[in-house]
Amino acid sequence: MRARIFQPPKTAMQSGWAKTHLWTLEYVNSTARRPDPLMGWTGGGDTQAQVKLTFETKEEAIAFAERNGLQYEVELPQARRVKPKAYADNFKYDRVENWTH
Repeated sequence: MRARIFQPPKTAMQSGWAKTHLWTLEYVNSTARRPDPLMGWTGGGDTQAQVKLTFETKEEAIAFAERNGLQYEVELPQARRVKPKAYADNFKYDRVENWTH
């Protein structure tokens, strides 16, 4: 069985960074998903695809995968670029961007 270890990205619905510092181990689907003939919902028979485990560190997640004999792939998070901003920059005389107010 295969697993994927990663840090989840920030949710697009909120501006906070909560739940992005934990590492997640989730199983990769072993069977293809298929639509249900009656309702049309997409599903599959693989119940392991519903399991998501969280760990404090990447090393804990890797140790869990090795202890249970799982093949795993580690996805490292993208580096976050922070562009410092100040409210006073909106009113600078030598401003580079267009003034939008």
